[in-house]
Amino acid sequence: MMETTTGGMTGRLLGEVERIVPLIREHAASAEANRRLSTAVWDAMEEARLFAMLAPRAYGGLELAPTEAMRVWEAVARIDSAAAWNLVMNQAIAACVAWLPASSAREVLRDGPTTMAGALNPPAAATRVEGGWRVTGQFPFGSGCQNAAWLALPAVEMDGDRPKVDPATGHPAPFGALIPREQATIPDTWQTYGMRGTGSHDFAVRDLFVPDQMTFAVGPLHDPAPGFEGPLYRMWPWCGIVGEGIVSVGVAAAAVDEAVELCRTKTPAYNTVPLREQQLAQFQIGKAKARVEAARDTLHRAAAEGYEEVVASGALLSNAAKVRLQLAVCFAAEASAEAVRLVNDAVGASSVRLRQPFERYFRDAHVLLQHSDKSSARYASAGRLLFGLENDWVWLSF
Repeated sequence: MMETTTGGMTGRLLGEVERIVPLIREHAASAEANRRLSTAVWDAMEEARLFAMLAPRAYGGLELAPTEAMRVWEAVARIDSAAAWNLVMNQAIAACVAWLPASSAREVLRDGPTTMAGALNPPAAATRVEGGWRVTGQFPFGSGCQNAAWLALPAVEMDGDRPKVDPATGHPAPFGALIPREQATIPDTWQTYGMRGTGSHDFAVRDLFVPDQMTFAVGPLHDPAPGFEGPLYRMWPWCGIVGEGIVSVGVAAAAVDEAVELCRTKTPAYNTVPLREQQLAQFQIGKAKARVEAARDTLHRAAAEGYEEVVASGALLSNAAKVRLQLAVCFAAEASAEAVRLVNDAVGASSVRLRQPFERYFRDAHVLLQHSDKSSARYASAGRLLFGLENDWVWLSF
């Protein structure tokens, strides 16, 4: 049986995180400035097997339950949100290998767990040729695309200048494609006010040949490649989406910890009472801490219940479980951003100074809040299903 206790595999991974904390801290500022995670930090996390947490055991991965991976992701997010985001995204997207033919899955994973950046919208224009496709397109939000070994991209067959329509559904039928990173160009597009170090640039291909065996239908996983039969992959993509949520929690938890330390020693200007003795600061920090704890607990409970369901059923997630996960992720991101705002109110002018960490926590928490998987619109997506209406969000159909 795989070890998942604190003293087992997860404990060892947390020990590895602690070991590389100085390196991550050392490179955090340069990642912000360069708008990409440093190769030194990426390589250190790969050496520590942090990119192997969601990979199948059949290929040398750890195949951790989502809640165990979440503990490690949060530990990294408390140090550097960009490093944690790359860890989450480049593991979760690598699970696309489960949709490939068996021979292709073995090829991609021939050296063990791999890393993969990707995007699923907008689809590239694909033209059928012998043995595969010619693909042209540009894809946003390729987090970690400078360091990842592979890229995942969406494509759709064209009929002239329009997507070809599937007669059975009346809609285009997009498919996914995996390519080595070296086959794409990476234009400098990641210009944002937060989460700068994630390197979430666009990537692009032009008239690239993609063989059939490196493409897959986009849809629920019913016939996984060998090694991907476990419950973790029946939860896809929710194992990664809860990871996105726990990054928000880690950012907010770090903000609260920093604020507690500051409030213990700071006396505001024009004041004689230290912050630690002011009831308003006590209220704000207490409320912020409550928001962080509630966000974490809600996420872990939804992830644990979802995982237990697929273990017991041997099937994909139920609609009820997906709605619960969606609401948990939305709530966690929202509550974490609120916690950071409370922290900023409590610490006052310290929240705007670049030499203090609070301004980055604020920026990152609010950029994370806008991510499509957990933005305000996703509350409505879950609400539609609660009302029995047609689904409007792709991941609630997986």
